[in-house]
Amino acid sequence: MSGRSDDMMRVEVDSLGTVQVPRDRLWGAQTQRALENFPQGEGMPVPIVRAMCRIKGAAARVNARLGLVPQAVATLVDRAARGGVGGHLDEHFPLSIWQSGSGTQTNMNVNEVLANRAAQLAGEEPGRKTPVHPNDHVNRCQSTNDVFPAAMHMATADALASGVIPTAEALSAELAARAEAWSGIVKIGRTHLMDAVPITLGQEFSGYAAQVDAATEGLRRALTPLWELPLGGTAVGTGLNAHPEFARLVIDELARETGYPFIPARNRFALIAAHDALGGVSAAMRTLACALNKIANDIRWLASGPACGIGELRLPANEPGSSIMPGKVNPSQCEVLCMACMQVVGLDAVVAAACAQGNFELNVCKPLIAFDVLTQCRILAESTASFTARAVVGLEPDEGRIAAHVSRSLMLVTALAPVVGYDVAARVAKFAQERHVSLREACVALDVLSGEEFDAIVRPLDMVGPLPGD
Repeated sequence: MSGRSDDMMRVEVDSLGTVQVPRDRLWGAQTQRALENFPQGEGMPVPIVRAMCRIKGAAARVNARLGLVPQAVATLVDRAARGGVGGHLDEHFPLSIWQSGSGTQTNMNVNEVLANRAAQLAGEEPGRKTPVHPNDHVNRCQSTNDVFPAAMHMATADALASGVIPTAEALSAELAARAEAWSGIVKIGRTHLMDAVPITLGQEFSGYAAQVDAATEGLRRALTPLWELPLGGTAVGTGLNAHPEFARLVIDELARETGYPFIPARNRFALIAAHDALGGVSAAMRTLACALNKIANDIRWLASGPACGIGELRLPANEPGSSIMPGKVNPSQCEVLCMACMQVVGLDAVVAAACAQGNFELNVCKPLIAFDVLTQCRILAESTASFTARAVVGLEPDEGRIAAHVSRSLMLVTALAPVVGYDVAARVAKFAQERHVSLREACVALDVLSGEEFDAIVRPLDMVGPLPGD
């Protein structure tokens, strides 16, 4: 604590002895030891800390109702916890995710801050553990091992329900709107990056919308297990030191406060020892990321050029694309979304490894899982929202370019195969390609069909299947 004079410090006590803590901070001895003993880096996600504060406030109210904590103490803890939930105490939660794999240091950080804030509210000095004790009062009927995973579920459920899922739904709606609007624009399809038979631009975009819809449905399914909270399990799931009614009453409070359908865990042992539900969420986000990466990549390729690429789509021009080439505009929103999706896929690999860790009654990678899953949620929601607003909205087809590509495509020869046979159709396509003439000209030159017969058979609009409304 160099640079701080003695009058800027206060002394706090824990089971290992005395610790000097900055006087202007509300944390206590165990938080200070964590700051000194663990690497500092990626901070504990704010949603985890706020979820823990919400749990502590609900626990205080229930403990008072059960006669386990004096009402006056519970009221102070609840008031302090509401400040934590509202973000007013954020500066007092300094720990990184690099700590005990159970999240013990963050649980104690929250306990200490709320106890010291409660002391302030009572007109007392922080650090004396009076009138509120961080363990005996704030942590009553709880353990890190049940509180931290409950906070993981709560924070992730909110990040999905209020962030990732709505942004995916908004993107799907925009893609679907373009699918409908562009249902009559016939373009050349592409497989293996090569020209294929015709498709409509609307059909292409309907595929994108369907991908997003399917991935979003997967997220909704992954959300359901998060409603279960292991509160009341305490250290290993048995409920030692917890009142038998504590879990039900606290979870009822949390459901009422948040509006989410939280319920007591069907098996608290599983939710403390493992985090399969969060692994499922991560896998569902990986699926969405793969779909979004494919869509963003397609759109940037279709917009490539604009003069010397495919150029069938026109992206909104949001910013200059080059420091040296005047007038250049890049598909930056597509690139951002692709990078975000790659990060999500990489984090999923870490989450999978972390979910497989721990021994016997406790997974010991909880902070890492929490950080990576919530990071996935944040970057997917933010990048998807940006892509929707700044790339998909404002996206336009270049119908002239699209029509030109259709007219030049040799794969229209596919419509000839049922009439003249596969081998003859292949000979026509090869002739057209080698001599740089149209299929129509090739058919006439090879005496396969007259021009009028070709026109009656090769009709791109008839090759795309039924259009909406047909």
